[in-house]
Amino acid sequence: MRTMKAQNRLMAAIKYFVCAIMLLVIAVPLYISVMGGFKSMGQLRASPMGIPAPFLANQYLDLLSGKQGAFWRELGNSLIIGFGTVALVLVVCTLAAYALARIHFKLNGLIYGYFQLGLLFPLAVAILPLYLQLRTFGLLDKYMGVILPQVAFQIAMMVMLLRGFIKGIPTELEEAAAIDGCNRFGFLFTIIVPLSTPILATVGILALVASWNNFFTPLLVFNDQKRFTLPLGVMDFMGQHASDWNMILAFLTLAMVPAVILYIACQKYIVAGLTGGAIKG
Repeated sequence: MRTMKAQNRLMAAIKYFVCAIMLLVIAVPLYISVMGGFKSMGQLRASPMGIPAPFLANQYLDLLSGKQGAFWRELGNSLIIGFGTVALVLVVCTLAAYALARIHFKLNGLIYGYFQLGLLFPLAVAILPLYLQLRTFGLLDKYMGVILPQVAFQIAMMVMLLRGFIKGIPTELEEAAAIDGCNRFGFLFTIIVPLSTPILATVGILALVASWNNFFTPLLVFNDQKRFTLPLGVMDFMGQHASDWNMILAFLTLAMVPAVILYIACQKYIVAGLTGGAIKG
């Protein structure tokens, strides 16, 4: 008995230690970025890890007022692309997942396997044909030139998440709806979608965060700086202010803030969608 208690304590200590290490790995760079934006270059060189003394907010104020960089324009571009991606992902993946989970036909398993193969297909492999297709359809320097590839490369994972959740919804509900004269689309929109709110929220948040952090696709599509998203804006800003690391850190902090706030505010939906299941009958 004592041996079991000692083992449990040891396992708990190891878990807390690993969590503490992970917290430091995440928190230390975030702390350096936030505090560095409040320092002068002299303060940053003298004490990169120290607390600013005094706090200098001029870097953040210059960025927010538009005197430095184009933060608000790039934020707007990121929001347009992000929410456009989320809308398409939710519509396309919900319809596909519903068909694969609730409609039985001969090619169901084959089509689902095809979706799974998408997980093994990285964007870098498709870079040349993707660029040629976007150029052919006139989507370069267009928002849809980024949105459509983002949706395409997220479909595989999102369909798997949604299909597993929808399959857990009792078939008795569908039978009862059919008796009441509800067709498949009516059942989807009146019963499946409301019951799937946790997983739909999870899918939407994951799609938005992936779009927000995406650097490669906007770099491929956009040449016009007016279309730059925040990741491209960070790259461009670093090129213009290579020696002003306090300004660069302030810009990085502002670029992270929206995604961090969104993730913290919606983390309960992500956990509920990934760990919870549909109702059981």
